[in-house]
Amino acid sequence: MHPAKASIVEDIVGRLNSSPFLFVADYTGLRVTQFSELRNRLHAVGARFHVVKNTFLRRAVSDAGLPELGDLNGQTAIVVGDKDVASAAKVVKTFAAEFKKPTVRAGIIDRLVVSADQVNAIADLPSRDILLATLLGVLQAPASQLVRVLNEPASSLARVLKAKVDQVGGAAVSESSEEPVIAA
Repeated sequence: MHPAKASIVEDIVGRLNSSPFLFVADYTGLRVTQFSELRNRLHAVGARFHVVKNTFLRRAVSDAGLPELGDLNGQTAIVVGDKDVASAAKVVKTFAAEFKKPTVRAGIIDRLVVSADQVNAIADLPSRDILLATLLGVLQAPASQLVRVLNEPASSLARVLKAKVDQVGGAAVSESSEEPVIAA
């Protein structure tokens, strides 16, 4: 392989190895302004959109030890990033719904090949922050329930004592509410 081509493949391998995900998209018919807009939107969520040659991508995927993507043809671009896969998938799905381009062909997430439908399903997931907050709530629920259960006997005892004071002491308090007479 020519040294310049080997360098390009090495660059793609580096991008694939540093990213937890890869989406392969067909960008046929995408205008330059739309292409720039998509790149800007992806950059905002920590992802990048790169045009690659199919032969270079096949070679890079093989060199990176990733599973085969299947048949690659047409104009191909990849989406890689270092952050949340769901955010990048949302941007691509939203952009494709808005402009009818690009179309996601396949992807690799955590060294597993995923279809375009699975990438769209990932896009429908809540963001990473919302998922973490939900997980934290689920993890905290048993602890708060335990605190309530442990606190319940003391609360019950306090309510019983208050009821007894109201029943017995309440009458005594009302009788003794008259002002005492002091004999001089």
